[in-house]
Amino acid sequence: MHWTTASAPRAMSPADGDDTGGGDTPPPLIERERLFGNPARIQGRLSPDGQWLAWIAPREGVLNLWVAPVDDPAQARPLTDERTRPILRYFWSPDSRQLLYVNDTGGDENFRLFGVTVDGGAERLLTPFEGIQVQVIAISREVTGHILVGLNRRDPRWHDVYRLDLASGGLERILENDGYAGFIADERLALRLAIKPREDGGLSYHRVAREGIETTPFADIGFEDSANTGPVGFTRDGETLYWIDGRGRDTAALTAQDWTSGEIRLLAHSPRADITDLLRDPHSGKVQAWAVDYLRNAWHALDGAIADDLAFLDRELKGDIDVTSRTDDDRLWTVTNDPVTAPPAAWLYDREKRRLTRLYVGRPELEGVELAGMTPLEITARDGKTLVSYLTLPRGSDAEGFSKPASPLPMVLLVHGGPWARDSYGSETFHHWLANRGYAVLSVNYRGSTGFGKAFISAGDGEWAAAMHDDLLDAVDWAVDAGVADPERVAIMGGSYGGYAALVGLTFTPERFACGVDIVGPSNLQTLLASMPAYWEAGKRQLYRRMADPETEAGRAWLEARSPLSRADAIRRPLLIGQGANDPRVKQAESDQIVAAMEANGIPVTYVLFPDEGHGFARPVNAIAFNAVVEAFLQGCLGGRAEPIGEALAPSSIEVPHGAEFAPELAEALGVRGAS
Repeated sequence: MHWTTASAPRAMSPADGDDTGGGDTPPPLIERERLFGNPARIQGRLSPDGQWLAWIAPREGVLNLWVAPVDDPAQARPLTDERTRPILRYFWSPDSRQLLYVNDTGGDENFRLFGVTVDGGAERLLTPFEGIQVQVIAISREVTGHILVGLNRRDPRWHDVYRLDLASGGLERILENDGYAGFIADERLALRLAIKPREDGGLSYHRVAREGIETTPFADIGFEDSANTGPVGFTRDGETLYWIDGRGRDTAALTAQDWTSGEIRLLAHSPRADITDLLRDPHSGKVQAWAVDYLRNAWHALDGAIADDLAFLDRELKGDIDVTSRTDDDRLWTVTNDPVTAPPAAWLYDREKRRLTRLYVGRPELEGVELAGMTPLEITARDGKTLVSYLTLPRGSDAEGFSKPASPLPMVLLVHGGPWARDSYGSETFHHWLANRGYAVLSVNYRGSTGFGKAFISAGDGEWAAAMHDDLLDAVDWAVDAGVADPERVAIMGGSYGGYAALVGLTFTPERFACGVDIVGPSNLQTLLASMPAYWEAGKRQLYRRMADPETEAGRAWLEARSPLSRADAIRRPLLIGQGANDPRVKQAESDQIVAAMEANGIPVTYVLFPDEGHGFARPVNAIAFNAVVEAFLQGCLGGRAEPIGEALAPSSIEVPHGAEFAPELAEALGVRGAS
C-alpha cells in the first residue's frame, strides 16, 4: 500500500517497459512552474469606449489588474495591489472609468465587490460586509451610473437586489427577496423577471411590475426542462427576450419571445448538443451568432454583419476562437485562439481595417515547448449512450495520430467536477502536464454532464456510484481494448464530483484502479447535503431530485449506500487526498471523515491540506505544491516520470495532517522523521 518515488526524473526506455509507447527519447520535462505558475497575462478586455485595454497579470507574484492605452499596450500599469489572493474575475464599468472585480478571503466564497478607477484613484471596497456574498445581477451599457447587485445580508439564503451607485459607492435596496433564485433585468436596468424555485425542482418565471412581483407565472419550466432552459437577456428595446430553450426538444435551442404577446420563435437549433454561447450586437442587443459545442465548439452566424468577421478569424487563427470583448462602436474586438499544441493567445481585431494584432500569449514560457494534442472521441457506454470524451497521449507515443499509441500506456482517468458541467476540447493544463510525464490522459463526459441535451443530464439522476461510474469504467475498457491503456496501470483523479468519483473508484471497484487522487471530493453524501451553503437554498429541491431527498427514509438510505465513506474499509489501492480548509461547498470534514475511517481500519492514506484555500487551489504556490505531491504519487503507482519535489512545498501553506510517512519524497521535503 505504500507508494514510493524516485529522487530524480527517470527517463524511460524499453527496459522500463517503454512507457512512452515508442522507441524515441521522451521530450524534456516541462517544469511545474511553467504550467501552474502565474500566467503572463489573461482576460484581455477592451473598455466600452475603446480607449483602454485591461488584463490580469502578476504584480509582486500575485495576479492583479493592469490597464494600458489601447494604441500603446507597452504603457501598461497596475491598478490594484492585491498581495495574497489572486484576482481572477473582473469587468469594466459601463462608463469606461473603472474596473470592478470580485474576490473572497482564502477561498471562502464570501465574495466582495471592489472598484478602481483607470486614472489611478484608490481602490474601493464597494460591499464592505464580512461573511456576505455579492452577486452581480445586471450591468448595462445604456445605464452608466449604476449597476444592480445582490447581497444576502438580511437572510443568508436569499440575495436582496441593490442599486450600486458607481460614483459614490452608495447602495440602495430596491427589492427584498423572499424566496427567489435570481432576477433578469433589461438594458435600462429595470427588473423584468423573478425566478422562483418550485417544489418539484423546476422554476417559475414571474414578471416584476411596479406594484411588485406578479403571482401568475410568465413561464413555468418543469424539472426536466430546467436542466438546459433559461432566459439569456433582452434586446435593448426590451421587446424581445432570448432563451436557451429545451422545451419541446432534447437539446437546447435559441428562441426569441415577444414580451407583449408571448409568442416564441425558433432561431437556431442543433440536434447534437445544446447551444451554449451567443454573440450579441452591442447596440441593439440582438443575437448575431450562436455556438454549439459537441466534439468541438463551432460558431454559426445569424447576422450577415459579422459573418465575414467570423469567417476571417477562423481562417487566420489556428484552433478554436472566442470573442471576449467588443467596443460600443463595435469597431474593435478582443479575440482569443487556442491551438492546443501551443499556448493560447489574445488578439486585437480591427473590423474596419480587417487587421489582427497579437496582444499577448498567456504563457509565453510554453512557446516552442512540445505540447501534446487532444483527440475528441465518441465512446459507447454499455447501454448504448454516446460519451463525448477527450484523449491526450504523450508526444512521441502515437503510432496513429493522437488516437493510438505504439504500445499500451499508463493512463490517468481525469474526471470533471459538477457533475453538472462538461469537459471540452482545448488547452487543458492537466492534460499537457500528465502527458508530458508519460501518461495517456482520458476525460469523459459521463451521463449527467451538461451540454448534450436534457435526456443525457437526466440519465444521471440517482446514478451516483452507479451508471455514472459505469460510464467511467466503460471508457477505461475502451482505452484498454483500443491499446491505449495498460489495464494494470490506470489511475482515477478529479476534483469536487471528480474527487468523489475517485473515492467511488477505490471503494466500489477496489481492484479496478491502481490508485486514486481525490481533490476536494465529498466522501459522505449525507453530510455533504446537510452542510451546503445557505445561499444554495434556491437549488436545494433540484439537487434532491438529481441525487436523493435526505428528508425521506429512502433518500437517506440512498445517500448512505452511495457514499464512499460507507465502504472505506474496501480500499486496497493507494489514495492521495487534497483539501482546502475554507471550502464552503465540500467542507474539510468530508476529507477528515474518510481519512479517519481509513486510519481506524489500518489503511494507508496521504492527506494534504491547505489552510488558505477553498474549493480548489487558487494560489499558484499551492497548486504547484499539491501537483508536486501528485507527480510523486503517480510515479510510485504508475511508473511515469516526475520532476523532483525539491523546494516546491516551501512557498506554499501545505500541511500534511496524515500519511506523510507513506510518501518518502514528500516526507523528505517536509523534513518528517524517518523519511527514506
